[in-house]
Amino acid sequence: MNIFLAMIPAFLWGTTYAITKYAMPDWPPILLGALRALPAGVVLWLLKPSLPRGGQWRPLLLLAAVNIALFFACIFVMAVNLPAAIAGVGMVSVPVVALLYAWLVKGQRPALVQSICALALVFLAWFLFDPKEVSLTLIGMLALFASLLCIVVGSALVQKFSMHIHWWTVLTWQLILGGTLLAIAALIQAFYLEPEAYQALQNPIERQQWLAVLWLVLPNTAVAYSLYVWLLGRMSVVEFTFGTIANPIAGIVTAALLLAETYQGWQYALMMAMIVFSVTPQGVQLLRSRWENKKASI
Repeated sequence: MNIFLAMIPAFLWGTTYAITKYAMPDWPPILLGALRALPAGVVLWLLKPSLPRGGQWRPLLLLAAVNIALFFACIFVMAVNLPAAIAGVGMVSVPVVALLYAWLVKGQRPALVQSICALALVFLAWFLFDPKEVSLTLIGMLALFASLLCIVVGSALVQKFSMHIHWWTVLTWQLILGGTLLAIAALIQAFYLEPEAYQALQNPIERQQWLAVLWLVLPNTAVAYSLYVWLLGRMSVVEFTFGTIANPIAGIVTAALLLAETYQGWQYALMMAMIVFSVTPQGVQLLRSRWENKKASI
């Protein structure tokens, strides 16, 4: 059941790329991150106010820096610099990074089926992300890799800190602190480093842009992150990452509907294959558990 619940935030997150490119392609990624995180955190805090204790501020600040500030900045750099469908499909590579992290950092060797599927994902991605076939940028690909790493490390931190800090406090304050860090960075960029990046904001904000910001704040962040933090207390990081099957599906669908992005048949086949391989280990584990339970009940 948890795997299906994990698909809800993944699907909502998968709409980020196309909606950003459709409504706000010229807005600075750091500003977009701040507009997404800080209001969502405040809304959730108003629903149930909480205040971290003295020793909890440092871990929450670390979590906010990795899981919100850096991750949101990378996500919007991807949204601006990569095709929306490609950005969404690229996120199914999370299991590869999660397995490597679990192996190298925690000493947890991946199962055979996980290793095979991870290698298949790398092989398929090599062909899908061929610069000769798809318009890619170096900064977009670097942001993709950094965002994958942020997801895995950030999810591990959420699990670790949620053991000692109430999950609602983790949820609200990572958004508030991360959004504040992004807002400070955006102000520095706007006034001192790159004021020309904010010229697009001199134009009147259109209705579709207000609706896009509202979508990013409420369903895309407030709702999705509430489910995300709650679920990580009930399933492993690797299990959760296999629920991200819904992310590329949302990316492909919204890219086609909003941006009229189309690809050749073989490219869609590669996308579908990556999605299948990303969830195969979880499916095998589920079938194995059911089989063992059935044998035990006989």
